[in-house]
Amino acid sequence: MLTTPVALSRIRVVLSHPSHPGNIGAAARAMKTMGLSRLYLVRPKRFPDDEALARAAGADDLLIRAHCCDTVDQALIDVRFAYAVTARQRHLGPPTLPARAAAVELLARAGEGEVALLFGNESAGLSNDEVQRCQRALVIPADPAYSSLNLAAAVQVLCYELRLAAFDGAPPTPSTTVPFSSPPASHQDIERFYDHLQRVMIGSGFLDPERPRRLLPKLRRLFARAELECDEIDILRGLLDAIEKSACRSDIPQRRQSGPE
Repeated sequence: MLTTPVALSRIRVVLSHPSHPGNIGAAARAMKTMGLSRLYLVRPKRFPDDEALARAAGADDLLIRAHCCDTVDQALIDVRFAYAVTARQRHLGPPTLPARAAAVELLARAGEGEVALLFGNESAGLSNDEVQRCQRALVIPADPAYSSLNLAAAVQVLCYELRLAAFDGAPPTPSTTVPFSSPPASHQDIERFYDHLQRVMIGSGFLDPERPRRLLPKLRRLFARAELECDEIDILRGLLDAIEKSACRSDIPQRRQSGPE
């Protein structure tokens, strides 16, 4: 079983005859954000190009290492399995798979050797001849009323699906924040909180102990949904302490209310 980085390193993204250098840079950026790094270009109209560098936004290394080829056949040398990305139905051509299913299969094929995703140019997509050089056709299930995706956007969708497949649907999420955690509050701490809460509500006049109705059960249900932690109990008890101290210092009579129905 290949590790995820090794499996992704065996995937080539091949752009056939791209006409806009910005799409090349944006495709490199899309690849790098998802952990792919093998970019092949078949007769790009303008490359290298400053616009490609600008749109790469930090994925310059992929552009520097990009392989420029004269033909699709050159770009597919040593590839064991190739997938043609196309939105058009072909009368003759390889079997078609939706993107998500194809990504799972493609990752499995990477265990056998090099694999490739072949994208056509911005205006015409892949030719029939190019599609027939692949063993599978792959379609992104876009809205049939308007299924035309930008080249770099299509690369991003496929790279995302490959990353999902590589991590069994749960890729790690980067975060610069330090996670905060507090252990769950114990039963006795929660019950002491409820006793404290009831005492403050009675003392403030908010709860009439002779007519409590369903106030306390409703508050228990509310806090049960919160799954209180130790730190949260401390905060709530501190708040209740402050309310009690304030009430002791105040000479204002407290208005008694009954709880809600």
